Amino acid sequence: MKLTVAVTMGDPAGVGPEVVRKALDDPAVVQLADWVVVGDSAVLGPLPARVLDLQLLRPGDFKVGELSAACGRAALEYVRVATGLCLGGKAAAMVTAPLNKEAVALSGRPFSGHTEYIAGLCGGSDPRMLLVSDRLKVVHVTTHRPLREACNVSTASVLRTIELGHDAMRLLGISRPRIAVCGLNPHAGEHGLFGHEDTEAIAPAVAAARAKGIDCGGPFAGDTIFLKALRGEYDLVVAMYHDQGHIPMKLLDFESGVNVSLGLPIIRTSVDHGTAFDIAGKGLADARSMKAAMKLAVTMARHSLLTKGAFNS
Repeated sequence: MKLTVAVTMGDPAGVGPEVVRKALDDPAVVQLADWVVVGDSAVLGPLPARVLDLQLLRPGDFKVGELSAACGRAALEYVRVATGLCLGGKAAAMVTAPLNKEAVALSGRPFSGHTEYIAGLCGGSDPRMLLVSDRLKVVHVTTHRPLREACNVSTASVLRTIELGHDAMRLLGISRPRIAVCGLNPHAGEHGLFGHEDTEAIAPAVAAARAKGIDCGGPFAGDTIFLKALRGEYDLVVAMYHDQGHIPMKLLDFESGVNVSLGLPIIRTSVDHGTAFDIAGKGLADARSMKAAMKLAVTMARHSLLTKGAFNS
């Protein structure tokens, strides 16, 4: 039996509708699940999948490639409905096409990102972001926060990130993941020479995780540990803040990376790119990240059923 997976259309003025169409045109993707696309049929056009048509917009209601409050409002509604399908047991996972934070802000809704918004819908308040590619996997202690605030790391937050990353790797089929934990400061603090967060907050989290049976080490210097992971010494790297993890991921695999939300009662994957207004409507959008996100959602949903909810254990 194929699992049902919801896919949001994203901002109608961006590349979301295009990458969804292109992904579903791939026979290797379309046959993986019973896909339900949440959006507007008038914008999407014919698809080889079910469409949950919310009838919020038509092509004449906005201009492709331009910011629109109506598009921001609609894109957020697609996410809300898809999340409800997962929470109600009508979908095993959800995949999100990109929306635009500025467009959502124009609609008058407070919004810092997909992950935080979905966490709010699910009743969660402490989600994590995992970036996945074939070559590297990185989970973040903090993401959309000012850097000054992100530097206030705590042992509890680092430990939670390690645990969520460990469980997520198991849903990817890695039974005993090897996890490397980044330091916050240059050279992981150099024994206190460049700061004390690494020894006072991060190292105790690593020790606590190891005491729970998790194979992890660190804190390691952020300028070398990603290379070691890339060479196969580790399955997952724990980054302390947004750019520490995003820069190596996007340098290595900008087109095919996948964003996964952790710490939620549902499985959610997403493309790891934005709405790309500059190429929207021109047929130039690359669908590799969407295809990868859809495939990963199916993989994680299947492993979740097999492991009976280990995703949020």
